[in-house]
Amino acid sequence: MYKGLIIKPPFFEIGPKAFMYGDRMLKLAKAADRAAAKYYVRIILTPQPTDIYLLARETEHLLIFAQHMDPVKVGRGNGSILAEALKAAGAHGVILNHAEKPMTLADLSKAIQRADEVGLVTMVCADSIKEAEAIAQLSPNIIVPEPTELIGTGVTSDEEYVIATTSTIKKINPDIEVLQAAGITNGHDVYKTIKAGADATGTTSGIMKAEDPEAMMEDMSRAVRTAWDELHP
Repeated sequence: MYKGLIIKPPFFEIGPKAFMYGDRMLKLAKAADRAAAKYYVRIILTPQPTDIYLLARETEHLLIFAQHMDPVKVGRGNGSILAEALKAAGAHGVILNHAEKPMTLADLSKAIQRADEVGLVTMVCADSIKEAEAIAQLSPNIIVPEPTELIGTGVTSDEEYVIATTSTIKKINPDIEVLQAAGITNGHDVYKTIKAGADATGTTSGIMKAEDPEAMMEDMSRAVRTAWDELHP
């Protein structure tokens, strides 16, 4: 586990996937940068790799994470995403094993080790409690235990699942933060997920498909802070 950057809860992740890029991505990033400072919430943004350098340069409070990284070292590996290159571009971390970019457990282990070596925070997805248990043994910084079948559906994980996965991960390694994200579509979803005990939450569709992405992002950021302060007065 990389300990050079400690991301204290509450925090919030915005995952643009391939919905947004370039100037439009920069507009949302700058709005998120302001919201992060306003609500004192760390916001992780996972843009297209080509936008990492620009967003890292143009924002002050955001944590810029890559959408993927390969377990390769400097040298051969055409088409691979190199840890050192992400770090040099300004990335603070990387998301691994997303349902749309799955990895074998062996490659995932190597990628976490490479990120630790270079100085990148690792946020790793798991699609079940069983997988979350296995991944927790690898000591990433953050685990996202989102059921694959709920991604993009607008249906959130129920409170029982949030409590069970968070508890399971914390028992293995209490230093791992838990981000519960599946199906988050509005500020109310954010509020109830944090109130259920998650360290963080996040979304793709909820913001990317909103009529006003900046307004939705603002509402969700405010909900993170409200729920956290009520749970931890």
